[in-house]
Amino acid sequence: MAFTFFKDYLLHRLSAKSRHGTHSPFVYKLADEVIYDKRQYEDYHIIEAQRKRLLKDDSMVQVTDLGAGSHLNKDRTKKVKQIAKNALKSPALAQLIFRLAKFNKPKLIIELGTCLGITTSYLSKAAPKAKVITIEGCPQTAAVAGKNFEELQLENIRLEVGNFDHILPGILDAQQQLDFVYIDGNHRKDATLNYFKWCLPKVHENSMLIFDDIYWSAGMKEAWAEIKAHPQVTVTVDLFWIGLVFFKKGQARQDFKLKV
Repeated sequence: MAFTFFKDYLLHRLSAKSRHGTHSPFVYKLADEVIYDKRQYEDYHIIEAQRKRLLKDDSMVQVTDLGAGSHLNKDRTKKVKQIAKNALKSPALAQLIFRLAKFNKPKLIIELGTCLGITTSYLSKAAPKAKVITIEGCPQTAAVAGKNFEELQLENIRLEVGNFDHILPGILDAQQQLDFVYIDGNHRKDATLNYFKWCLPKVHENSMLIFDDIYWSAGMKEAWAEIKAHPQVTVTVDLFWIGLVFFKKGQARQDFKLKV
């Protein structure tokens, strides 16, 4: 699997373009103002200080794994600092997601996969007037995330705990439309495609869907290919680590690969 992933990464680097190889005004603007934005926002320093505290946290939590291809819950005891080291999104990727949310200006953000809440915190800071709904499958991990939200004084986050398949449909049914959805935490093909299809009735002209780890496995690569081919989708941007999906009306159907 590691060899295949590395091969996919090399192929992506060889075929991906920079902003200057992009002929779509929308995607050029996205690349120039968001993806390649090198500014250091104050919120970065605040949240990365919280990450550093997590990386020193020796407390133990019982981790329940509901995804990644398993049909059975896997309970394992881990230190918080171990989870912070191995499971959190890197600062560069979390900050890219922050900029994407800031660019989107959403009123509603939905995140699947809270983990310890670092990326959630970035989303909250990016759109402080938005409602952020985040779902986490593991109760004890979610409790750590909730504590982080309190310490960072983030008041626009609603944390739900449980199986995505059980919780997400009700959340989606309660919304008039979806602005920004970040799908992480369950890297199975069927689950990913289900979440995508459940979102489709509520997307609009300015909706942005983000799919994490699109090269994580053969199944995730197949899911990403099906998402790109869906007739409602007009623009996709493959950044290797994540895939961006847009529904711009009147936009020529295009798929892009960009270097990050």
